[in-house]
Amino acid sequence: MYRIEFLRKAYEEFKSLDRPIQKLIKEKLDILASNSEALKNNIKSLKGKHAGLYRLRVGNYRVIYKEEKDRLLILIIRVGHRREVY
Repeated sequence: MYRIEFLRKAYEEFKSLDRPIQKLIKEKLDILASNSEALKNNIKSLKGKHAGLYRLRVGNYRVIYKEEKDRLLILIIRVGHRREVY
């Protein structure tokens, strides 16, 4: 099972969202930490200057993260609406 950590900026972005959206994102992150295969249709690797990062789609919101398999860590980099996060 992976551990989830937020960058400070990502945590502030997450906390600024409405409560129902926060709850939905938290549920998806819990699933991601325990079994990422369950969300494979909502996960996509980013390209270009964001190579090495992944995005998790949660409705109209996106969670940009980095996966460190050797440390079993998912580091959340950005959280926000899809028109603003990239």
